[in-house]
Amino acid sequence: MTRLEQVYEKWLKLQPFSHEDEMRLNRKFMLDFNYNSNHIEGNTLTYGQTEVLLLLGRVVGDAPMKDFEEMKAHNVGLNMMELQAKEQQPLTESFIRQLHQVLLREDYIVYRELPNGIQTSYTVHAGCYKTRPNSVITPTGERFEYASPEETPALMGDLVNWFNEVEQSGRYTPAQLAALFHYRYIRIHPFEDGNGRIARLLVNYILLRQNYPMVVVLSRKKQSYLKALGEADKNTGVVPSVGAHASLEMIEPFVQYMDKLLVEQINGDIAFLQSNPLETWWYNGELVKFRSDKSISMLQLMIDNPRITIAELSEQLSINSSAVQKQVATMTKKGYISKEGTPKQWLVHIFSTIK
Repeated sequence: MTRLEQVYEKWLKLQPFSHEDEMRLNRKFMLDFNYNSNHIEGNTLTYGQTEVLLLLGRVVGDAPMKDFEEMKAHNVGLNMMELQAKEQQPLTESFIRQLHQVLLREDYIVYRELPNGIQTSYTVHAGCYKTRPNSVITPTGERFEYASPEETPALMGDLVNWFNEVEQSGRYTPAQLAALFHYRYIRIHPFEDGNGRIARLLVNYILLRQNYPMVVVLSRKKQSYLKALGEADKNTGVVPSVGAHASLEMIEPFVQYMDKLLVEQINGDIAFLQSNPLETWWYNGELVKFRSDKSISMLQLMIDNPRITIAELSEQLSINSSAVQKQVATMTKKGYISKEGTPKQWLVHIFSTIK
């Protein structure tokens, strides 16, 4: 039995989950996935801003309004993907394009300056396959081309038909199927923007259909993710159509990455459910255990009274103001708390594992 099979078996033994546990897991995943999948692609919202936006519907802090709108749209796409996965209907190109339409919301123009100084522009079409070639510059400085606009419709048709044929065959494990679909999709790169976000949504679409926990690629571990894809690229070569029909053997580094990611995700979810809620909290993919009960009491006081002052915290915690300020500075730096609004109020972004 593989390591993944072992932890998945432990996961199944915890089920069925209580309604409260389902809600806690869903909240944790929703925040982690939306924040990290967008952050990988350059969204500037902090984890705390993401939490306030998606849970409270409020815009706080400084960031381009586009990033707030992008985050909200991504959460709509996540909900849409989960509903579609649970219906167990065949995957369609129409659904993938609809998902892209939801994420991008509308067409927009991208302006670029060429090396010779000439300004150029092109339109990104929401919900439509690309109309211009796209590529990426590798770490070695080479240009890596994706499928051409002319090839894309046929290759996407092949990808969707292949998935629908093999999903129920048992030929691949859920991790293998998710990895292979992700890799083939990325080698096509069917849209002018949003391909990474769509790929990660579709990975979770596949896992959810197979009754596996959904996964989060943490932005702070982005390089491991890109390295695994790059190693697979070395095996498949530069021809896009070959990559779009890659075999499991060709992308073995990425399959191993997906296996490891699932093991980490399941172990994290199990630890989240089984931890002592009086001493363990969650923040962006990690369980946090505080060494002092005073830290937990401080967070709880901020939750109960967002306008509480340093002096009041000092009095109620029976510690001096300088110690309170030091704790506040540490938690603020780590992103666990922030002070926003007019008048200023505490926002606690780290949350308890309590049921």
